[in-house]
Amino acid sequence: MENVTLTVNGKERSAPAEGRTLLVEFLREGLRLTGTHVGCDTSQCGACLVHVDGEPVKACSVLVQDIAGAEVTTIEGMANADGSLGTIQAAFREHHGLQCGFCTPGMVMAAASLLKENPKPTEAEVRHYLEGNICRCTGYHNIVKAVMAASGQDVAPPAVAAE
Repeated sequence: MENVTLTVNGKERSAPAEGRTLLVEFLREGLRLTGTHVGCDTSQCGACLVHVDGEPVKACSVLVQDIAGAEVTTIEGMANADGSLGTIQAAFREHHGLQCGFCTPGMVMAAASLLKENPKPTEAEVRHYLEGNICRCTGYHNIVKAVMAASGQDVAPPAVAAE
């Protein structure tokens, strides 16, 4: 094993890794950043999505030694400097864009990539962009609303159940 160094969420971090260590394992086990989830191990679900040098990458499909020296942003790096929720995270909370929460880190990271490329996407563009992320709980409606809200577009607030 040799040490691998990455800049993760703005801080240089190192940990030992074998040649076959996946980025998702390195983040979760080596650096104890457990917000990035392992969902399918086949790069199909998107739960492990992170940004590597500003680009979305499924961390279950990348060997950490192949990206030594890269800049990585995880869901933990999406919060504001004071620790409060970032814009996209807050929109997911406000618009109930999560249910069990397992897919949420990958969805937030995908949304950040979309909004970087297209700051004012249409609903159809949001749905198309999120096709690589699977949610088994919400049916995507509130996730799409959350992304639209994070883009600054008017979105109807979630319905409140009658008492």
